[in-house]
Amino acid sequence: MEMSYVIDTLFALFAMTLIIFMVPGFAMLEAGLVRTKNVTAVLTVNTMIYAVASMAFLLIGYTLAFGSWENDSMSKWAAFLFQMAFVGKTVNIMSGGVSERVRIVPLVWFTIVMAAFIYPLVVNITWGANILDGTIFDISAMHDLAGCTVIHSTGAWALLAAILIIGPRKGRYGKNGQIRVIPASNIPLVVLGALLLWIGWFGFNGGSVGSISTKENADLVALTIMNTNTAGLAGAIIVGLIMYIKYKKFDITMILNGALGGLVSVTAGADMFNIYEPIYIGAIGGLIVVYGVSLFDRLKLDDPVGALSVHLLNGIWGTVAVAVFADVSLWAQVKGVLVVGLFAFTSSFVVLYLINKFVPFRASDDEQVQGLDIDECGLEAYPEFRRSI
Repeated sequence: MEMSYVIDTLFALFAMTLIIFMVPGFAMLEAGLVRTKNVTAVLTVNTMIYAVASMAFLLIGYTLAFGSWENDSMSKWAAFLFQMAFVGKTVNIMSGGVSERVRIVPLVWFTIVMAAFIYPLVVNITWGANILDGTIFDISAMHDLAGCTVIHSTGAWALLAAILIIGPRKGRYGKNGQIRVIPASNIPLVVLGALLLWIGWFGFNGGSVGSISTKENADLVALTIMNTNTAGLAGAIIVGLIMYIKYKKFDITMILNGALGGLVSVTAGADMFNIYEPIYIGAIGGLIVVYGVSLFDRLKLDDPVGALSVHLLNGIWGTVAVAVFADVSLWAQVKGVLVVGLFAFTSSFVVLYLINKFVPFRASDDEQVQGLDIDECGLEAYPEFRRSI
């Protein structure tokens, strides 16, 4: 018993460390996808999200989610740190999608509310103490290993609410509805960020198995990580093929988003699939990214990093895919998507709307033209470069 306690504690700490690699992953991905005049602001936002969200979860959110710190299978401190590693991801998903026009101060206020209340309540009704137990809204039967719905969709529903309130970047859409492409500023950073996220996913999904101290659990962890990787491979490959067939070009930003879509889509059930099913799941996830990006652009929902396609659509698909490919109730999965979606979107919209009334989220048109690095941070990431408008 003591040895399994030690092994599982070490496993949780190692998985937590891998997940924390997703902090620079999000930061580098977003810094590469925005224009040079907004890079420092993006990096500051990602750093503040990690610090503020983690502290809010420590002081309030963890107890709200799980009801108690006690844990018999591993150190309670390791159990907390593993769960803490997740919390900032919900706001990372949102912040990337409103890059280049969002102010830091109101975003920090929303981060506190998300990490202390909104996300912990979603965890409570799914993985945690379950205040909805026995009610018609009880969704504890949903199988969501590492947060297709609990994390990815929750963050993306908040993003959708934020985009509706904040609006698109200046110049993103023309007066006659034309879509103006704003190219990424640093492709190497995009690649680095996406691959750091990919590596972090092994701790994200593998660590969510919860134990590695028996032969059976060790095999399950290994299978979960392999299935996670397979879905990412399939998402990247299918998007690469689509890009070449449609345009005779390989768009690395779309290929990487295809990989991330595959990784999201397998997150709910990576522990339940055989070694082939993640190929189908990840490939469909890649397809969803390609057509989701086009859909949201047509709807004038400005999302610089493609987070709605990667995290919202694939969060839904991945949760439903568990029922398609494993012996799990379809209604349990759909009900979980609906209940979490309704709560996450509504609560986020209300909180964002109220904060926006007192501290506006949107930077002015002049500030967007100059770039948020100067007004928000007083420090440019590339001072020697001539800023493009």
